[in-house]
Amino acid sequence: MPAKIYKVTLTCEERKTLTALVNKGQGIARRLTRARILLMADENQAGGGWKDAEIAKALGVHQRTVERTREKCVEMGLEAALNHTQPSKKRGKVFDGAAEAYLVQLACTEAPDGHERWSMQMLADKLIELEVLETVSRETVRTTLKKMNLSPG
Repeated sequence: MPAKIYKVTLTCEERKTLTALVNKGQGIARRLTRARILLMADENQAGGGWKDAEIAKALGVHQRTVERTREKCVEMGLEAALNHTQPSKKRGKVFDGAAEAYLVQLACTEAPDGHERWSMQMLADKLIELEVLETVSRETVRTTLKKMNLSPG
């Protein structure tokens, strides 16, 4: 088993703050659990910190949760480790107004020879072939058509 990269070493005041938070027993459950993780992982306590697997088993969380909490504490500080933030994965729109209009126009035309109707993959391939977009997946085509209440049939 590899050595821990992120070792939590709490100051006396940080330890008192976390202990008070846990002893109070009121608050957001996720925050209390993370406080317990940090208290158990603290290398400054007698006997050193607990192992991740032991912490996970004792608190009923996944071992990866323990690892991430330790990492956040070392990298970003105590408050960041206690407070959960949603990852911000914002993607830009693939279709602009002109590309959407072209997709609708294309979906409303006759299907290619040998096909009864347009498939999502055929529409995506045609948009790339006509250089309307550089890349587009069939799922993006499907969701765009669904938002407009259209179907390729």
